[in-house]
Amino acid sequence: MEFWSFPPSYDRDYLPDPTSRYWFRQRETMAPGVRETAIARRLRTVMRYAYENAPFYRQKWDEAGIHPDDVHSLEDFERVPVVTKQELRAAQARAAPFGDYLCIPDREVHHIHGTGGTTGRPTAFAIGRHDWETIAENHARVMWGMGLRPGDIVFIAAIFSLYMGSWGALRGAERLGAKCFPFGAGVAGMTARAAGWLQSMRPTAFYSTPSYALHLADVAQAEGIDPHEFNLKLMFFSGEPGASIPGIRARIEQAFGARVIDCGSMAEITPWMNVAGSWETCEGMLLWQDIVYTEVCDPTTHLRVPYGNRGTPVYTHLERTSQPMIRLLSGDLTYWVSEPTPCGRTYPRLPKGIYGRIDDMFTIRGENIYPSEIDAVLNKNPDYGGEHRIIITREQAMDELVVRMEGKPEVYAAGEDSVAALQRTTENDLRNALGIRAKVQVVPLDSIPRTDFKARRVVDDRDLFRSLNRELDS
Repeated sequence: MEFWSFPPSYDRDYLPDPTSRYWFRQRETMAPGVRETAIARRLRTVMRYAYENAPFYRQKWDEAGIHPDDVHSLEDFERVPVVTKQELRAAQARAAPFGDYLCIPDREVHHIHGTGGTTGRPTAFAIGRHDWETIAENHARVMWGMGLRPGDIVFIAAIFSLYMGSWGALRGAERLGAKCFPFGAGVAGMTARAAGWLQSMRPTAFYSTPSYALHLADVAQAEGIDPHEFNLKLMFFSGEPGASIPGIRARIEQAFGARVIDCGSMAEITPWMNVAGSWETCEGMLLWQDIVYTEVCDPTTHLRVPYGNRGTPVYTHLERTSQPMIRLLSGDLTYWVSEPTPCGRTYPRLPKGIYGRIDDMFTIRGENIYPSEIDAVLNKNPDYGGEHRIIITREQAMDELVVRMEGKPEVYAAGEDSVAALQRTTENDLRNALGIRAKVQVVPLDSIPRTDFKARRVVDDRDLFRSLNRELDS
C-alpha cells in the first residue's frame, strides 16, 4: 500500500497525475477483504504503541483483560472497550492539560485546539508536528477525491479558533497546491464582505457549515448579489448535520448552482474529512478506512451492526501518534452499506451521511424524534423561509412539540389564508414523518436569528414548566 506505514511517512512532494481520479489508486480500490486484513494488522500496531506510551489505554485494557497481541482480526477488535468523551475529560482533569492518553513528549506538541466547553470541561487537543503534516496529507488526498486540483481557489468561511474543521480544510488545500483563501467567519458584517469577495474572486470551492451557507445566500441577495455569480463548482461542509439531508442539500445547490459534498465526524478524530467525505460521483459519505477505521455499532453493545443497519460510528485513528483515539464512541446516528461505487473506490459508505446525534434525540409521547427529521420535512416545502426553532414544551399534562418556522414573503403577501394553509400543510407533513402531532407556528422571514457558525434550533422548556409547577405547589 502506497506510503502506508506507522508512524506515517509520506513523500511531501508527491502529487498524482492531474488526470487521475485517485491519490493512491491501490489503497482506494483494493479488494475490501485485503484491506481489512491490513487494517487488522495496523490496529494491533497502533494498540501496542498506545499501550506502551499511554497509561490511560494500558489501565483501561488491563482492566478489561485485553492486550494488543490478542487482536488478530476485526472481530477481535470489537472486544476492545470503547472510549467516551467523559473519560477523555476525566483523563485531562487527572493529568492536565492533555491527559494521560498523550503518547508523545509534551515538548513535541505543535498545535493546541479543543472544544468550547459549553457542556462541561473543555477538552484540549494536542497535535504533534508530525501529525500536523499527516493531517495535511490526508486532507489533500480526500479533497483530490472531491475533484479539487492544484491551482484551484478554496474559500474557507469558518471560524479559525479552536474549531478543527477550518484548519483541516486549510492544511489540505495547502498540501494540494490550491490557492487558499482563509476568510473566516463570526465577526459582525463579515458575511456581507464574504459575498463581495466571492463575487470578485470567483473561487472553485467553498467550505463552511451548511447553515452558514444558507445564511450567506440570504445576505448576498439582500446586498443585491446573486450567489450564482460566485461561480462556485464545489461546496463542502462539516460541523453539523445538513448537507446530506436532501431538502437542505437541494436548497444550497439551487442557491449557489454548485455541487454539494457532506463531510464530518468528530473534532477528536481530526482529520475529520478523512473519516467521512463524499466524492465526485456518489452521494453520502465515504469511509476512508485506511486513515481512520470506522465501525458502525449497536449503541448498547458497541458491536458492529451488519451493513444495511443503523447504529453509531466508533472511530479509531490509524495514523495519529500524539493523542490517538482507539474506539472512540461518537454518539452520532447513521447507517452504512458496502457496495460497488461509480468512482471505483471500495470503502464502505454512509448513504445518508451523519444525520443526527443520539444525544439530540428527544421523546415526545413515546416517539423518538431527531431534529434532522424535522429539518428534512421543512426543507422540502418551497414556502419555507429558511430558519426554524423546535420547541419542546408542556402546557398541561402532556409534552408538546411546537415548530416555529419562517414563511417566505410571498406567503404573507397572499394573505392570512395562505399563511394558514402553510401551517396546515406542514403540520400534516410532520405528522406523516414523525408519527405524532406537532403544532406549527408560521412567522415572517428574518423573525428567527441566523448564525455565523453551527445552528442551535432545539429549545426544551419542560424544565421551566416543571419548576413553575413546583413553585405553585409549594
